[in-house]
Order: sequence, then C-alpha cells, then structure tokens
Amino acid sequence: MFSLAGAVANEKAGPAVLISFLVAGVASAAAAFSYAEFAGLIPRAGSAYTYGYAVLGEFTGWAIGWDLLLEYTAIVSVVAIGISGYFNDLLGFMDVDLPLWMVGAPGTEPDGVADGSYKVNLFAALLCLLIAYVLNLGMKNAARFETALVYLKVGIVLLVIVVGVFKIKTGNYSPFLPFGFSGAFTGAATVFFAVFGYDAMSTAAEESRDARKHMPKAILYSLAISMVLYVLACLVLTGMVDYKDINPTAAFSSAFKSVGLDTIGIIIAAGAILGVLTVMFTFMLGATRVWFSMSRDGLLPAWFARTHAARHVPTRITWILGAGSAVIAGFLPIGEAAELTNIGILLAFIVVCVAVIVLRYRRPDLPREFRTPGMPLVPAIGVGFSIWLITFLQWQTWARFAVWFLLGVVVYFAYSRRHSHLARPDGGAQIRK
Repeated sequence: MFSLAGAVANEKAGPAVLISFLVAGVASAAAAFSYAEFAGLIPRAGSAYTYGYAVLGEFTGWAIGWDLLLEYTAIVSVVAIGISGYFNDLLGFMDVDLPLWMVGAPGTEPDGVADGSYKVNLFAALLCLLIAYVLNLGMKNAARFETALVYLKVGIVLLVIVVGVFKIKTGNYSPFLPFGFSGAFTGAATVFFAVFGYDAMSTAAEESRDARKHMPKAILYSLAISMVLYVLACLVLTGMVDYKDINPTAAFSSAFKSVGLDTIGIIIAAGAILGVLTVMFTFMLGATRVWFSMSRDGLLPAWFARTHAARHVPTRITWILGAGSAVIAGFLPIGEAAELTNIGILLAFIVVCVAVIVLRYRRPDLPREFRTPGMPLVPAIGVGFSIWLITFLQWQTWARFAVWFLLGVVVYFAYSRRHSHLARPDGGAQIRK
C-alpha cells in the first residue's frame, strides 16, 4: 500500500485504485484457499515450488521455483524503492536535500529536474543489503525484528485512516474512473503483489511450529486483515487529495502535508520507512527458502544450500539475493520492477490452483487440515482471474520474463535434470515421502 497505492492512483486508476485492490484481493482469495490446503498438507519449505513439484512433476515445480526467485527478489526491490521515496520526503520535511545522483533510478527524474540527473537510488539499494544482514542473524532474531515492525506498521496505517477520514473531500472522488475500468484493472495487475504475502509466508513452513494446524489459518486471516486496511487507506488517500496531485512515491505523507498536517506527515513517512521493511524481510526470506529448497533437492548446486554452523540460515543465498535486489532497486523505476514481480506470481497461482484440483481428485484420501471450499469452482476462479490479470501487463514485462525463463530452461537441462535428488513424482510419491 505505501509503495504502490499512490503510483497506481496517480498514473493508472485514479480513485478507482480502490477497485484495483478489490479485484486483486478477490483473485488472490481464490488462490489463498488453495495455498491454505497445501500448507496444511505439505508443511515444507518452498511454497508453490514444493506444491507444484509434488503434484505436477519436476519440470513444473522447477519452473515455478525459478520463476519465484526472480519475482520475490523484484518485490524486495519494489518496496525498497517505495521506502526510498518516503525517506526523501522525510528529508524534505527537514529541508535536507541529497545530491541528485543518489536519489533515483535513471529516467525517473520528475518535472523540473534535468534528464540524466539521477544515477542510482542509493538508499533503496542499501536497504536491500540491510535486510540481507538482518536475515543472516538467524530466524529467532530476525523474527523479533519483524514482529516489532509489524506492530509499528499496522499502527501507522490506523493513524492514516483515523486522522485522514476527517480530511476527506468527497469532490476528490469525481471522476471515480478517470482512466476507465481498464485503468482500474491494469492497476489491479500492478498492485497484485500487495495481496499475496501468504505465498512467501508458506515458504517458511518448516521453521514454523505446528505448521499443519496454524499455517492455513494464518494465510486466510492475513489476507482478510490486509484487504480491510487497504480499502480504508485507499478511500482516505483519494479522498484527501485529487488523484492528479498524489505523489507517486510518498503518497500518504505528502497527502497529510498538503492538508496542513505536517507533523502527521513526518510520523507517517518515518513509520513507512520502518514498517514497510517487514515486506522486504518477508519476501527476501521467501526467496532464500525457495532457493534453499531447490538446492537441497539437487535442482541447483548444493553449495548454495549450506547453512551457517551457528545460526542455521542459508547465508550464501541470502547475500546473493540481497545484492541482486539492490541492483534492481538502484537502477529500475518502481513501475517496471512491480510489473516484473506480478507476472511470475500470477503464474505460480495458476499452478497451485490447478495442483490442488488435481490432487483432490487423484488422492482424496490424504489427511487435510484445511480443505478448499467450493471445489473445483473456487480454485478455477483463481486460475481465471490470474490469466485475466496477466493480460493487462505490458509487453516489456513479458519480454523480461521470457528472457529469465529461457535462461532457466538452459539451467534445467544443463544441470538440474541430471542432478535432481528426487524421483519423478507419480502424483503422490513426493507427498508420501
């Protein structure tokens, strides 16, 4: 929400950014039921990679795992860019100006700034490296850090809603659909990564207590709570400020500044910087666990799967992903990085929704802590929504994804296929194992 709500409202959807989040939420909910069933059935690291491998075969599982490595890394970068915008806004409140070369990616200069002035988003890149450092401290310490920031983040969102509701001007909601329904749907494809945090959560199932019982509930509750907060915050943002005047990179703090609440704006900017670190933490954690799981299974070199002797975390993987996300955050605009994340996650949703249908009919006897309701209609809706949202992504996003996927195909046939430790599943062998 802090990273993309403003950009989507300003550039794609207007006040209908609310519809963007709702459409993305409905699509995500259909898939969330499928994830919840698998989380209770296969509480192992890897999430969609593990589920796809277990039910649909080695190549499908590997393809989704390879896909998620890029998507999760790009998500970390997107959020880092968003936080950087709030950091620059916070400095603006204090009349501090940073050198132009370090405040943004090339080509993101706003009106009034000469083209070529921006060289790198240095703060965003450093944030990615900071999260990698925190993850390398070990899961217990990292989890304490995450929990504290979650309380802070939710508190900031509630502050936005409670204070901002008194500054709403209903005239700002008109026109509600300045870019038409197509703009709202394009916005849904862009903000989609805001509604699938449960996907990354399930990658850490092996490190959770009684995951079979608690993970399905956590997946569904987290999505429900997030959607309520998203809807209310979007209503406040687009009600406080005309969509054309919303700051794409620091929407909420700038909105409060524009209505004379500078102190609240400073609090929101500071809170966003700290609170949204949790998103970076979650998805970098997810990427490391997918990579770890693939390396442990032999699909990628075992060198990566080695963990630290004392802290028991995959240190090598974590630093590599930290560096990769830092490069993306430093040199890509937020919109391009965001769309890069969504195509892969939507494909992962398709695989998981199909897999839950296949497994339900192939192995109805398996003990399930949670059962997807409305089978097969609900997961089929998840597949349909995901395919539909993919069609709204730009061709450049498809091109970048195609390059990454083709590189992965080369890796699979040159290395993964010959080094896999796991027998090809027969639809139930991997789950029974």
